[in-house]
Amino acid sequence: MSEKFTVKFSYKGKSNSIDNISHKTTATELLKEVRNSFQVDDDIILRLIFKGKTIAQESIMEDKDVMEVDGDATNDTNAHPAFQPETTKIPKSKTLKVIVMGSATTTTIRKLNSLRSDPLTRGFDDLRLQKSNTKSSVLSTYWGPLHGHQSEQYKFCRFQECTDASFGSRPGSSTPHAWEARTLLEKLATDPGTVAIFESRELIVGSLGEMDPVDDRLMQQTASEGACLLGYNTNRGMRIDVKLRTDDLSGFRPYAELASTLIHELSHNWCGDHDVLFWTNFGQMRVEYLWEHACLMRGGGGGSGGKSSTAALAEVTEMISPSAKGTIANGSSSSNNDYARMMMGNICQSVFRELARDMAQHHLPVQSVAPAVVAFGKELMMERKYEDACWSKTGGQRLGGSSSSTSSPSASSNDAAAASAAVGMTPRERALAAAEKRAREKQRD
Repeated sequence: MSEKFTVKFSYKGKSNSIDNISHKTTATELLKEVRNSFQVDDDIILRLIFKGKTIAQESIMEDKDVMEVDGDATNDTNAHPAFQPETTKIPKSKTLKVIVMGSATTTTIRKLNSLRSDPLTRGFDDLRLQKSNTKSSVLSTYWGPLHGHQSEQYKFCRFQECTDASFGSRPGSSTPHAWEARTLLEKLATDPGTVAIFESRELIVGSLGEMDPVDDRLMQQTASEGACLLGYNTNRGMRIDVKLRTDDLSGFRPYAELASTLIHELSHNWCGDHDVLFWTNFGQMRVEYLWEHACLMRGGGGGSGGKSSTAALAEVTEMISPSAKGTIANGSSSSNNDYARMMMGNICQSVFRELARDMAQHHLPVQSVAPAVVAFGKELMMERKYEDACWSKTGGQRLGGSSSSTSSPSASSNDAAAASAAVGMTPRERALAAAEKRAREKQRD
């Protein structure tokens, strides 16, 4: 006579015990007992696992796309005893534990696949298309259609503004919304002067974020030391944070100060300490920033110095041309060159005043960086001279400037040769060519 024992089945968190099971009980009989005990639906295929091994499993018969569970006694695969006497040892408790697993049939899967998808759910293709459109769209239209975008290669990759919930104190009714802060971050990133710095130095910054104006730990630590923190650079360009809002959260700081702070933090990509090398790099970038807006004032795409010029929008007109209010009339090449030298002189003087104020906090004289800043300004002027000559040689005309017919007839052959060589050169290559030309002239002298 075969020994009787109890089998405890576990299925979906429930447990049922079936008595009077012996070594002669077949897998088919065991499957029927489990299905009846747990009242499993017919569209579920059962599988019994004992000590990590499958002892019984329902098979599938497919006949003209109709799936049926084959659980009758004629199934050879389940006709054998579920518990082999040679391999199954009955414990003293006379109870064996079996895990029951259920899976859907092919019919159920086909039924689910045939159901209509929710038309309100966005598909993967739509998400990819939306993402690509977002990347290719213009971030901000503040600077107009010609300047409202970053460089495709050298740029800020992400923007992160502070939400109202992130403030250390409750914002008031006059506190600008988070989307206004994001718009301001995009304005800084697409500023023509900022774009020029990124392209000439081939910069890529991971994130441009807004510094919490109240609950920033670095700002609090700096304030305890008697200083004022307006931004910081994390891991030499991985992330740059700028304090956009005023202390009372009623508005934003002046844009010209924000742009200067951003350039200050960009200079930390190369120099961590506020030494002479740092201030030299910062001064040169400030000159390049203002010179880009000055060139657009001359007629490079931002008008002729009116209220709609990029310099006026960036609030730097007085730093570029305080006396002439940023206006220039069409004239000869010589008058344009004189005006360019005047603007560069104004720019350098404005940057020197800014450097003198900031460097005094670190007990450094502005005279230690002035020669390098002036030399860099001359390189920018030489680069622009080559660019203007290229336009004149190719028959182009810069908006607001002089055309090829009004070029000075006394232009030297050397300038013409340099203009010819400068066609198709990048700004970096033209600046290098200008530096090499000055070196050769110095050697001849």
